[in-house]
Amino acid sequence: MDLESVKRYLEKGGGEEEDEKKQGSTIDGLPLRYFERFIMQGLQVDLIEPGRVVCSMKVPSRLLNGGNFLHGGATATLVDLVGSAVIFTTGAPLTGVSVEINVSYLDAAYLDEEIEIEAKTLRVGKAVGVISVEIRKKKTGKIIAQGRHTKYLAMTSKM
Repeated sequence: MDLESVKRYLEKGGGEEEDEKKQGSTIDGLPLRYFERFIMQGLQVDLIEPGRVVCSMKVPSRLLNGGNFLHGGATATLVDLVGSAVIFTTGAPLTGVSVEINVSYLDAAYLDEEIEIEAKTLRVGKAVGVISVEIRKKKTGKIIAQGRHTKYLAMTSKM
């Protein structure tokens, strides 16, 4: 996938509407990839290069927890989705499936606070990809969360 396609994927929330119209919708009438769009709506790609993606967004009210700060599940999902997308920037045809995801929560982000999500490939081999994702406050650079994501990359048959 080329870099512009990766950017479109991130900023559109996981899919092209035309593709989804062809496939129909999922359970309860929700559009395909609803969850990705729910989390990533408002995400902007600030920098994209092979092996690295930097995005930013303002924390929306839909992603707040009961304490009125960015929900841990939303944080983990950003690690998953942005971390997966950075694999495409290396020229890999697929992002594979998650084997392990680890998130350390270090601070909180509040409503309308601008955050930055930076994903870097640590290794993308034939069978395994390892990604590092850091989420920080854009204004101060203070780290909100650090994640590491390991993915099994489906091997292609040589037959």
